[in-house]
Amino acid sequence: MKLPNIVILDEKDKRLHKVSQEVSFPLSTQDKKMIQDMLLYLKMSQIDEEREKYDLRAGMGLSAVQLGVLKRIFVIVEETEKGQFKNYVVINPKIKSFSEELIYVGEGEGCLSINREVEGIVPRYARMTVEAQDEDGHFYEIRVREDISIAFQHEIDHLNGILFTERIDPKNPYKNAEKMREI
Repeated sequence: MKLPNIVILDEKDKRLHKVSQEVSFPLSTQDKKMIQDMLLYLKMSQIDEEREKYDLRAGMGLSAVQLGVLKRIFVIVEETEKGQFKNYVVINPKIKSFSEELIYVGEGEGCLSINREVEGIVPRYARMTVEAQDEDGHFYEIRVREDISIAFQHEIDHLNGILFTERIDPKNPYKNAEKMREI
């Protein structure tokens, strides 16, 4: 595999705090290529040999804004079993409903735009339903849970100019942990 030529913005870049714009269809050739490059990059980052070969950090999700493109597009690549991947292409997402139950990532969330250790937990919905469009502009609804729900919320935050670090209470990084379920 050949690593796509993409540059992920660092947290210091002010573009990461801007709200991304709705996408109109049909997608441009440039947007379609960006989506394919993002999917390939994430897949390669999850394959040990490729990650080591290109010195990548493992990632599960990536938003267009992280590449400096202020469009409401994100992708998630989930390794369902060794060497098997499920791709999610999410355009113009809208959260339709969510669970009352809150969860958090025990070892802490990570982000390809944040190249440092971050202490604390980010409260996230355990389950939610999202309406979005695919690459052809067709609407679909998806129910996500657990780690995929967290990934969707993390990426939707990116589209709204929010980094996960801003969701951690600076005075009490583990605030209300006992009221949530760790995953």
